[in-house]
Amino acid sequence: MAENLGNAFCSVYYQTFDSNRTDVTKFYHPDALMTFEGNQIQGQSAIATKLGSLPFQKVQHVVTTVDTQPIPFVGDGYLIHVIGQLKTDDDPPHGFSQSITVLPYNGSHVIVNDVFRLVLHHG
Repeated sequence: MAENLGNAFCSVYYQTFDSNRTDVTKFYHPDALMTFEGNQIQGQSAIATKLGSLPFQKVQHVVTTVDTQPIPFVGDGYLIHVIGQLKTDDDPPHGFSQSITVLPYNGSHVIVNDVFRLVLHHG
């Protein structure tokens, strides 16, 4: 059950992000917290501003793995961890890692925490 939810959620999330990245904010709780490349952003509006300001026009996520765990003692909450590749404009693909906490809210599931990192090796 958890794996199915994680895969379905990620499929819709990344399809939405790739077509219009600011539209993914509808998946976030109004007070959600995102850490994007080490910078913390809180709230749907601030997350939309951050995602809209990213310096690319085209984006494509290629998901390699989705690992999903139910959160103990939280009814119907899930931790979703994603590994994949991110392709922007004409740049070479970069690996990425994203961890998302999804909790029930108003009859649906919303993101309450999101940690995103590109996987870059600095020598």
